[in-house]
Amino acid sequence: MKTIDQTNFAGKKAVVRVDFNVPLDAAYHITDDKRITAALPTIQKILKDGGAVILMSHLGRPKEGPTEKYSLKHLVPHLSELLGQDVQFADDCIGEQAVQKAAALQGGQVLLLENLRFYKEEEKGDKAFAEKLAKLGDVYVNDAFGTAHRAHASTAIIAQFFPAEKYFGYLMASELENAEKVLNGAAKPFTAIMGGAKVSDKIELIESLLEKVDNLIVGGGMAYTFAKAQGGQIGKSLVEEDKLDLAKSLIQKAKDKGVNLLLPTDSIIADNFSNEANTATAPNDNIKEGWMGLDIGPDTIKAFSKVVEESKTILWNGPMGVFEMEKFEKGTKAIADAVVKATQNGAFSLIGGGDSAAAVAKFGLVDDVSYVSTGGGALLEYMEGKELPGVKAINE
Repeated sequence: MKTIDQTNFAGKKAVVRVDFNVPLDAAYHITDDKRITAALPTIQKILKDGGAVILMSHLGRPKEGPTEKYSLKHLVPHLSELLGQDVQFADDCIGEQAVQKAAALQGGQVLLLENLRFYKEEEKGDKAFAEKLAKLGDVYVNDAFGTAHRAHASTAIIAQFFPAEKYFGYLMASELENAEKVLNGAAKPFTAIMGGAKVSDKIELIESLLEKVDNLIVGGGMAYTFAKAQGGQIGKSLVEEDKLDLAKSLIQKAKDKGVNLLLPTDSIIADNFSNEANTATAPNDNIKEGWMGLDIGPDTIKAFSKVVEESKTILWNGPMGVFEMEKFEKGTKAIADAVVKATQNGAFSLIGGGDSAAAVAKFGLVDDVSYVSTGGGALLEYMEGKELPGVKAINE
């Protein structure tokens, strides 16, 4: 793997793609800086070598060019504080100011460019746009795992302008190593925990995992599609009517492959999608009319936890219920605790970005699992066996 440890940045300007797509409140304050802190070791290595750092990132999904709420200038004070130095800012990523500031940048200095997605060319993977970005520096470093599955100008196209000087940053390398550990080096028993709202979001991942896992646990909203597919009454729980046959075929596939497929047997049900709703416990296949399942029930927690605790490798992607509401967080919290217990007993646990990462953070367990991925979609595609454009561009 071509990482930044294989070069010395003294006297060089490194164009570094980071994932600073962080949440901001109404006053533009960062509410969670994990993605920024994750990139610090890469930035610090370049500075320590005596190199200069030109950071580029996207923020949000701006529709029509420059937008105040998506400006990366809001990140400058916090980034300066984290790095212990003044970070310079260019109010464009390819304009005259960016070119001048990049040219004047000295070793040990940091420049942050304005949001890449203010240009449509970024997401289109435009070559001319990528070339303008490339001209700002001598070396290219990709440390943005969260966007590695996108063939964007700054993640996949730019690398071709640095045939001999392109590297993975520490975060990117670490993400790939940990994903590989699960994908191709999993100690048995290997358990995958799939949650979240829709089966359709996870079809390819589930099919790919059925080739590898010993146990597949399914929870969250998607479990009700499986329940209905087997003839259950699910009230007004979330269901994908057009995926019932698919759910049936996945159940059969698990049987054929000898995979232990665990589906919820009971649910915490509610008469309303609200923390103030009336709740009850019901069998998963017998939820009364007008009620919906919003979390896994006590019997399911017990069964799922036992399997998780006995595992040696765990991949977790997606919550067990609507954990954002206190009334329906119990299932997700219990599974998180079981993952922690298994990890303490020597298992390797990989938490797959997105809502799972948010849940582990909410319960204060980030340091008690083996690895929490920063890339939801990228990790899913990697686990599905797909080649990520941002990874391929460095490896070529």
